[in-house]
Amino acid sequence: MKNNLEEKYWTNRYLEKQMGWDIGYPSSPIKAYIDQLKDKDIRILVPGAGNGYEAEYLFKNGFKNVHVLDISELPLKAFKKRNPTFQEQKLLHENFFEHTGTYDLILEQTFFCSFVPTKANRKAYAQQMSKLLNYKGKLAGLWFSFPLTNDMEKRPFGGDKEEYLGYLEPYFEVKSFEVCYNSIPEREGNELFGIFVKK
Repeated sequence: MKNNLEEKYWTNRYLEKQMGWDIGYPSSPIKAYIDQLKDKDIRILVPGAGNGYEAEYLFKNGFKNVHVLDISELPLKAFKKRNPTFQEQKLLHENFFEHTGTYDLILEQTFFCSFVPTKANRKAYAQQMSKLLNYKGKLAGLWFSFPLTNDMEKRPFGGDKEEYLGYLEPYFEVKSFEVCYNSIPEREGNELFGIFVKK
C-alpha cells in the first residue's frame, strides 16, 4: 500500500512541472561512480528515481538488472516511453518503505532529502536500506549538505554529514563520505558523495 498523501504530492509536482531537482541527465558524481562498476549483472535499485536518468544510463550501458522505484507512476511512464525495451516488471510503482527485495547496490540520488525529516523517517530509511541490501551490499550516491530548517514543507530537506552518519553508521561501514569534487555547478559545495557497505 502506498502512502496516498505522498503519492498525490509527488504526482502533483510532476503535473505542475515543479521539478527543480530534475536536471534532465545523470548527475556527474553518480555517472562517474557507475563508470567504474565492472560487474554488469549486479542487482541495482534506484529508489525515488523520478525520471530515472541514472537508471537509464545504467540500462544503456549494459547493466542487466536495474530496478526503478517511485511512489508516483508518472515518471515511471515517462521512463518507459524513453526506454521502450526496459522490462516492465522492473519499474516499481511502490512506496520505498514497503518495498521488498534484495540488491547488491542501491543508488541514492538525494532521495533521503525528499521525505519529511523526522527522526523516525530518517531512521526508517537507514533500516530499510540495510534490509534491502545483500550482505556486503553497497549504498552509494548523493546526499544534500545544507542546514536543516524547521520548515516541514519545503523540499528538499537538508542535513549535514554528522547527522546522516548518526543514522547510517549503525547499519553500514563507511567507505567514504565527502563533499563532492564533481557536482554540477548549481550544486557545488552542497552535495556529499558516500559509499556505505552493509554490516
